[in-house]
Amino acid sequence: MLTNKLKISILVITTFFCVLLLFSFSVSAQRRDHLTEMETELVREFQEIDKRTEILVKAIERRFFILNGVNIDNSKQIEKDSEKWGELPTGSRRELLLDIEKILQEAIDNIDNVAERNIKSELLPKSVHILADASRKFLPHLKSQLDKTNSDMEKGAILGSIEFCNQIIEASAKIPKEEKKKKN
Repeated sequence: MLTNKLKISILVITTFFCVLLLFSFSVSAQRRDHLTEMETELVREFQEIDKRTEILVKAIERRFFILNGVNIDNSKQIEKDSEKWGELPTGSRRELLLDIEKILQEAIDNIDNVAERNIKSELLPKSVHILADASRKFLPHLKSQLDKTNSDMEKGAILGSIEFCNQIIEASAKIPKEEKKKKN
């Protein structure tokens, strides 16, 4: 009798661990990257902070294209960009809004990392101002998206992105903008 109880216990424990293992694989399979493969490759390719920042800004713009609806005016630009950038990112509205927040965070982290290593980098002010100029353009889009949503998850991502944009703009005010060299 004890042997049957032992067998049943072992079977139950084994089944439990198999189910647990199965769920852990499905959860990791659901994890989504905030950049497409082509965008990730472009980020890896360009080591200069200003170029990386430009790539991350473009990645955010591509998500706004989708959120705002692709129209005839920007469809030609998307077609032109597809060779370098690949297909437009896919995902639900919530996923695209979360992508924007994560990409902004990545851009901030990249700038912070360069500042920690080399505060006197000539590319640092340029990068900050690239991101700040983009943030000024992103704010109206984010506020428009905020008005369109009832989802707490979406609101959280949008408010997080708005906060990042405001922080970036505030930080850029403390960094002198590089003057463009005049051609003679």
